[in-house]
Amino acid sequence: MTLAEEFKSRNFSIYGQWTGVLCILLCFALGIANIFHFHLVIIFSIICLVCSFILIFIEIPLLLRICPTSSKFDSLVRRVTTNYMRAAVYLVMSIVQFLSIIAKTTSLIAAAVVLLIAAIFYALAGVRGQGFVGSKTLGGQGVAQMIV
Repeated sequence: MTLAEEFKSRNFSIYGQWTGVLCILLCFALGIANIFHFHLVIIFSIICLVCSFILIFIEIPLLLRICPTSSKFDSLVRRVTTNYMRAAVYLVMSIVQFLSIIAKTTSLIAAAVVLLIAAIFYALAGVRGQGFVGSKTLGGQGVAQMIV
């Protein structure tokens, strides 16, 4: 299945996964950009950076095979397999970034909005009864097994 066919499939879990990749990039970039504030925003930018690294392993399963991580971390990431669990993770991360507005209004709001959109995509996939389908481009459905 090509990337264009994946988007035409109307499976919201694939939309959520690709929005998650966008979240990884945004959280990393905005986490670094906002870490230079001399304010409480530093805490939220560090949380945003940590979220980006957690999302990398959640959304790109191939990296769990390649990168040396602890078995505890692997089991934590492998628990996030259903659409509802992914929606919950993204919603919590989004709420945390929205709380950064309390400290100071910064560009972390953009990360919060995109995290919320990813949560909505995964929730829609769950409500519509669509099973989680990982993008083959990102290492889902058999690509990780080919490396072993």
